[in-house]
Amino acid sequence: MRVAVLAPVAWRTPPRHYGPWEQVASNIAEGLVKKGVEVTLFATGDSITAGTLDAICATGYEEDRNQDAKVLECLHISNLMEKADQFDLIHNNFDFLPLTYSGLIKTPVITTIHGFSSTRIIPVYKKYNATSHYVSISNADRSPELEYLATVYNGLDARDFSFNGEPEDYLLYFGRIHHDKGTAEAIEIAKKSNKKLLIAGIIQDANYYREKVEPFIDNEQVIYVGHAGPEKRKNLLGKASALLHPINFNEPFGMSVAEAMLCGTPVIAFNKGSMPELINDKQTGFLVNTVDEAVEAVAQLQTINRENCRDWATAQFSSDKMVDDYYKLYQQILG
Repeated sequence: MRVAVLAPVAWRTPPRHYGPWEQVASNIAEGLVKKGVEVTLFATGDSITAGTLDAICATGYEEDRNQDAKVLECLHISNLMEKADQFDLIHNNFDFLPLTYSGLIKTPVITTIHGFSSTRIIPVYKKYNATSHYVSISNADRSPELEYLATVYNGLDARDFSFNGEPEDYLLYFGRIHHDKGTAEAIEIAKKSNKKLLIAGIIQDANYYREKVEPFIDNEQVIYVGHAGPEKRKNLLGKASALLHPINFNEPFGMSVAEAMLCGTPVIAFNKGSMPELINDKQTGFLVNTVDEAVEAVAQLQTINRENCRDWATAQFSSDKMVDDYYKLYQQILG
């Protein structure tokens, strides 16, 4: 089986720090290679893969801002589509734009929908409903207007995350700094709980950071540690007594939630989007609706068995399981 895995070209695949779609594309590609599949990864030129790498740019447009994002995307997608007949199947991890070529090629395209940036993009997905194969990353993140082949949860390499049964006494916020992700709410939860909070992530909204986050950073109780690459991420997640995930939007998945539990760290999250699918309430964390309920959950953290967190996440969100699930779908599509 010859499979083309199409990653975005915003960041390197796998990413150095932020880049959830790139991370999933990498995990799929590397897992398929281990299965003996002939994989070509279409990504940035600095990407790392055990398969074949095909690239039209040296680095991603988020890492070299001298490049035009739209131009790079057009060159990147057309590069794959012009070679489509070399593959049995194309696995698109790059949103709706590649679908616009799918009617012009014979190779089947399976698209993982990594969330909807807006409902305005749904008409493109609707146009190719009958001829494409859509996979959702959670049951919560499905449009009633689309037909889906399956839900496949994002998978992480469990071997990358070591279990820590004896955490330190701090709470962690891990993710981009933006209203959607609830950085300000995490600070409020920590202050009301009288706990230390470490904040890790890229500043995506500078105004939000300046107004809602920066004034509370005192480097004693509230500490901003910057963005965290893979090694720093594992350390921060594993040593935390809990991950705070007080999101203000219906998040389609939430990689840091799965990553935390793989380390044995429970998650306290606002009960929105995919959170009820990711967190086994009162077993691997707490689903709450308000800051005050989150504060109550912090006080109950000792009731969570950290081994349960690790076992649950390994069973549900490992890259091995994800790759097996996708491989079955490939076989189904290819008949």
